[in-house]
Order: sequence, then structure tokens, then C-alpha cells
Amino acid sequence: PVGIDAAKPPRMASRRGPSPSAAAGTAPAAAPRGPVEQAAPRADPGVTYEKAGLGFLQELPALPDPWSGDQALQDVLRRLIPGDHLAPIQADLSRFAHRHQEISAMAAHMERDKPTVQHFDAFGHRIDELRTCSSWQAMKRVAAEEGLVAIAYERRSGAYSRLHQVAKGHMFSPIGGLYGCPLAMTDGAAKCLEARQSDHEEFAEAYRHLTSRSGDEFWTSGQWMTERQGGSDVGRSAQTVASYEPGTGMYHLYGYKWFSSATDSDMTLTLARVVDGKEVVSGTKGLTCFFARVRTPDNKLNGVKIAQLKDKLGTRQLPTAELELEGTAATVVGPIGRGIPTIADMLNITRINNAFNATGSMSLAIRRSVQFAKARWVFGRTLAETPLQLETLAAMVVAYRGSLQLLMECARLMGLTEAHPDCDDAVKRRLRLLTPLVKLYTAKIAVQVTQEAMEAHGGVGYLETSGLPGLFRDTNVLPIWEGTTNVLSVDVLRVLQETKGVALR
Repeated sequence: PVGIDAAKPPRMASRRGPSPSAAAGTAPAAAPRGPVEQAAPRADPGVTYEKAGLGFLQELPALPDPWSGDQALQDVLRRLIPGDHLAPIQADLSRFAHRHQEISAMAAHMERDKPTVQHFDAFGHRIDELRTCSSWQAMKRVAAEEGLVAIAYERRSGAYSRLHQVAKGHMFSPIGGLYGCPLAMTDGAAKCLEARQSDHEEFAEAYRHLTSRSGDEFWTSGQWMTERQGGSDVGRSAQTVASYEPGTGMYHLYGYKWFSSATDSDMTLTLARVVDGKEVVSGTKGLTCFFARVRTPDNKLNGVKIAQLKDKLGTRQLPTAELELEGTAATVVGPIGRGIPTIADMLNITRINNAFNATGSMSLAIRRSVQFAKARWVFGRTLAETPLQLETLAAMVVAYRGSLQLLMECARLMGLTEAHPDCDDAVKRRLRLLTPLVKLYTAKIAVQVTQEAMEAHGGVGYLETSGLPGLFRDTNVLPIWEGTTNVLSVDVLRVLQETKGVALR
């Protein structure tokens, strides 16, 4: 450590009374009134000590970008994608990786400047004005220009397009300031509406916006499913009702959505029970899927009131709200009473998104931990050379690599079903089985790995300014969102029962 020469500390004059030079040759001055500031004690000659900003300062580890610094990602894509498709995908991911500092800076701003809502104006009018920071708004343009949703639907690489999109989302998610959440729901909505564009002109328009690469044209989508009784038992908890308006083909929704993420989205898909003058059908068979614009053409909320924004453990950059629906104009998506089957594909997409958010968080946590271990010296060697720390890092890497392989296999299968809808039923069964598994497993592992990364940094890892506590907090949403571990485990059992075990073959 570099110390400071303290042999000649600066002398301090008393706060009151003349200076020594002024007092020379004059009459003694009167004793000063009040306390006299004492000179700082001097250190012994030759003794060094540290001060703020001086002395030992840990070298800042250089963090490699999410493409060149992630050999596991490069390896799995090389294994799964043939050369004629691989080269342009690699080029796109390498180019995108060079934006990681720019995007990370935007995310840091989003963490500092969190969303707020103003319910009333100065005269008491209800306005529910949601305010998000400039970086949150700019991230929407980044997402569009980079095709973070569009890549999967343009299918320029055929069946490998979904692998391309998942890899890019994996790189973006841990540095994107939770903008991956609205992108996941946008991806799911695009999947739901893709095959239904001919059903209604609104669906075709929405699909075009959801998959656009233009920052001015791109839409994000919400997913308003959870109500006060909870999210998993949708058949029992969904109490929102839909009243038909004769002659318009439109319904109006009335209810309370308890956990609505991405409240600033352009549209949403939601569930409600149709009221037609008869008894409302209970259970999942009574649920219908609806499409709704969040705002009217004159930019007013479409029968929506923002009750409050959620105060959450993490994901604080994301405007999550409780919403009152009071006559929200909406259009039926799919058959009436078949809401759950209608959104099934959307749920599979959001679960895959959840998984690559998990693997992305692990990748960042490991890259940071490895670089810190290389830079940090203890007992005459780097942390990376100590057997126990090396074992810790190796365990993190193994967990991550296994999770990444499972995720990419799911992405490969999904790409096959999208590019070739008439593909072998075995592919569809395997995807149906692995999707809940990859979501539940990667989410649980990501929480462990990000916590281990904090510990691997010692006290620094516990400081908010290190960024690791924020990463850990945000990762904790992953085992909860889109189905908890137990709910997804039941889903796996359901697949095995429905296929009589054939899905395992």
C-alpha cells in the first residue's frame, strides 16, 4: 500500500487572535475568548497512513462485454446453428455487445429515477399521469432497433431465429434495467396474435407494431391476468367481467387487476368473464381472452385508473401497478370461454423469456466475480489462485453452463415449431415438457448464483454502489413471475399424465 508522508502535517492557526508574525514586536494580545482550535497531533516522522482517496485503492476489474466474455454462449450457438446461419448471427451479437456500456448507463439512470404516478391535477381532476425517466423511454427505441422481439418473427434465419433472439435477450436482460419484462410480454402478445391477424384488423395492426424495428412504431404489451385472490388459480381468482355493447362488436371490462407490470404499455391482453344476461360461468371455462389498447386515440386512459404503483423488493425501475378497469373497451381474442387455451402459447414464450433473464443474470454475476478474483490480491496471490475461491467460481460456472444448455435446447425446439408448424409431435411434446422445467430451474439457480457473486466480492458486494445488490434483488422476481416452482412442477406432472409418459421419450 502507498502511504502518505505525515512527517510535516500542516500547522493550524487558532481561530481567534493574531498570527505569530503579527504578534512579533508588539504588546501581548488579550487572551482569546471562547474555545481555541488545537493543532492536529503530528504523526511520528516516517510513519505513513491512509486518507480518503489516497493509499491502497483496489484496482477496478475490467469487465468483458457479454459476447466476447461469455465463451459458453459462443460454444452453444456454434453447436446448435449451422455455419450458413451462424456467421450473420455471430456478427449481430458481437456488434450488439459493443453497446453494453451505453445500455448499462441507461439502466443505472433507470435505477436512480424510478417511476411515479400523479393521480390528480392541481384542481382535483383525476389524471393518473404515469411518469417514467428519459432512459426508460429511450430503452424502448433501443429494443425496437435491435429487434429484441422482431428477430423471432422475421425468421431471417428460419428455425434458428428463435435461438438468435434468445441469445440476444440473454445478453440484454441483465444490463437492460428490467426493460426485458415488457419485452417478454410483448413477445408473448406477438405470439398470441400472429396466427389471429385475419380475425380482426386490430390484431393485424397490433402485430405489426409489436414486431416493428422502428422506434416510432414499436409497441409494448402488458399482461393483465393477476387479480386480488392470486395469479396461479386463475379459474377461481379472475373476477373481471366483460359486458357486450350491441352493434359495435366491442366489450367493456370492469374489474381490478392487482399486479399489472409495464403499466406504460401500448396495449394489453387480459382475461375476463363474459356477461350476457345469464349466469356468469365460473372456473376456467368461463374465462375469455381480450385485447385492449391502454389509451384512446386522444391519448386518454381507456377506462383505466391507476390505483397505486407497487413497492417491491426489486424491479423498481419497472412501473408495476394495481389497476381499476371501469369500462375498458376491448375485443375478444379467440373463442369465448377459451381464454386459457388462447394464452397458452403466450405463457410458454414468457417462461422462455424468464429463463434467459435468469441465465443472463448468471452470466453477468460470473463475469464480474471472475474478473474481481483475478484483480484482488490476498496473502501474496490473487483470489483466483486460492483453491476454495476457485472451487466457488467453478461451481457457479457449472450451474450456469448447464442452465444455458437447457435454455438453448428449448429455444431450438421452439424455433422448429415456429418455422415448421407441422413438425413431429415429439418435438412439440418435448418443448411442452421442458418449458416449465427450464423456467423453474434457471430461476432458482440464478438467485443462488447472484447471491454467491455478492459473497465472492466480500464487503464490496454488499454495497449498493457495486450494483450487485440490485442484480440480486431483481433476480429474485424470476422464481415468482410466470409461475412459482411448485406451480410449474405440477405443470410438468400434468404433461406426463396427458402424454402417459411419452413426453419423456
